[in-house]
This record gives sequence, structure tokens and C-alpha cells, in this order.
Amino acid sequence: MSPLGRLYGLGIGPGDPELLTLKAHRILTTVPVIAYPTLENGKVLARAIVADFIRPDQIEIPMPLPFSVERSSQPYYDIAADKIAEQLSLGRDVAVLCVGDPMLYGSFMYIFNRLAGRFAIEVVPGISSVMASAAMLGVPITYRNDVFSIMPGTLEADILRDRLSKVDAAAIIKLGRHFAKVRDILLELGLLNRALYIERATLPNQKIIPITEVDPEAVTYWSLILVPSTTQPQ
Repeated sequence: MSPLGRLYGLGIGPGDPELLTLKAHRILTTVPVIAYPTLENGKVLARAIVADFIRPDQIEIPMPLPFSVERSSQPYYDIAADKIAEQLSLGRDVAVLCVGDPMLYGSFMYIFNRLAGRFAIEVVPGISSVMASAAMLGVPITYRNDVFSIMPGTLEADILRDRLSKVDAAAIIKLGRHFAKVRDILLELGLLNRALYIERATLPNQKIIPITEVDPEAVTYWSLILVPSTTQPQ
């Protein structure tokens, strides 16, 4: 009986292939199987980021996942985990590609939860979109004893308002159709003048737009708002 394969949660960074870590590159280019999420519209961002490094002989497992809140993702993750487990049971190592970092709002976490305890798993951290966005915007996020908060724009307005009212610095992710709600709350709390908007950080089609000029109808899921600290550096 063949030994079981190893599962890798591979953080591949925010979009620029040059931000891939050396370890992630080594694993990506040597494993026999790669898996990656695909969006409902057919786009495959994770694979596109590392496309130049994928070998023709590697087995690929696309993982169709719904990103709309109206649809449950559980059966999709169950199907993906079963396909990955089948390869691992045959003794093949599998790398699951995850945009950003696998353990920070990453789709890999749901695969991890389903397969942990059955197979050996190694997580390779990646540069998150939050950290990359701060670099692209050219602003320090925090100083000294500041507390930095990351929160999804999908939160209910009352919860989001309460969380934002207490922050030293914050990143608001998963904007999409929730942008107008987030913008209005920032305005209400007197934070709009500090807020910075960026979409598709580090990708060739990256955009940095003054937040007051953002068209709410055009905001992508791959965007965020950064509210940097106002603490004075020493």
C-alpha cells in the first residue's frame, strides 16, 4: 500500500507572481497535483497568478466555489475535499493554491477542516492582500501600541459601525456590493477622510481611487479599504 500523500496549503500572495515565496515556488513546481478555487463566472485567479510555473504533467483539480451569500458553500467544499483526498490516498502530494494567506479568510481553511487528522498537512504562509495594499498605497498601518482590525464589509451595518467606532486602524475587505454601506458608515464616524481605496493590489490592473470618486456599482470583491493609524511616529 502506498504511503499517503501530503497536503499543502499554499499561500501564493496577492497577485504579483514575484511575491511568491521561495518555499511556495519549490512546492508548486514539484508536487504532482494542484488544486485551486474557480469562481462562479469561470474566472480562476489563483491559477492565473502562478500559471507560468505549472507543469503540463501536473494533475489539476479545479474547485468550483460559490461566492454569493445566497448559496451554501458546504457541498462544494465537500466535493473538493473528496477529490483531493482521493489523490492523497494514492500517495500523491497535493498543493491547494490560495490567494493571499491560506489561514486568513482563505478558502483552504475549509479544506483543512475536512481533511485534518486524516492526512499530513503543511501550510505555507503567503503575503495577504491587506499587507500588500498598505505597501501599494505607501502608508504605514500602525505605530507603537495601535490595534489593527480586519473586518469583512459583509457584516451587518450595526455591527460594522460598532467595530469601526473603536479602531485605531482597520482594513475592510470583501467590499463588492457592500461598498456604499461601508462608505456611509465611515462618513458617519468621521473616518472617510482617512480611508484609502484599492482594488486588485499588485496585479497589472490594480487601481487606487480616491474613495469619494469610487463608483459603488463597479466595486469588485477583490478590493479593500484601509484606514491607517493617526498615531504620530516618534
